[in-house]
Amino acid sequence: MRHQNAGRKFSRNSAHRKAMFRNMVTSVIEHERITTTDPKAKEVRRLVERTITIALRLGDVLTKPRDQRSAAEQGKYVHALRMAGRMIRTREALHRLFDHVAPRLVGRPGGYTRILKVGTRPGDAAPMAILELVTYQLPTNAPATSEASGANATGADSAS
Repeated sequence: MRHQNAGRKFSRNSAHRKAMFRNMVTSVIEHERITTTDPKAKEVRRLVERTITIALRLGDVLTKPRDQRSAAEQGKYVHALRMAGRMIRTREALHRLFDHVAPRLVGRPGGYTRILKVGTRPGDAAPMAILELVTYQLPTNAPATSEASGANATGADSAS
């Protein structure tokens, strides 16, 4: 029986599994969206939400500039940085969590991520999913100029 044995093992030893999850949590914070297998997304979601919750416990301290924080507030901030730093591997991602991600999620009572199923992987038919933050916005790239798209269409016609 598997009483109180939560979590999937993914055919990895504990050190490899922990490193893989830390890398994935860091990627979610950095890019706000990753594509992975569905079971991994479900496991990483737990860790991402816990890490975001660490930052959100600061509340008002997140919005204050550093020089306006009291000593006690700065101590709480540093403690939260260190606690989140146990899961996030890079300094840039850690500061991105506290400066960009957490302030957008303040006031939300949980559910900071979503999992979108995107079909199967071509090589082994593994079920794939996108794990993203609920505040993720698709990047709005400038559309191709009409001249460039017209040149491609013209070139394709002349090759025929």
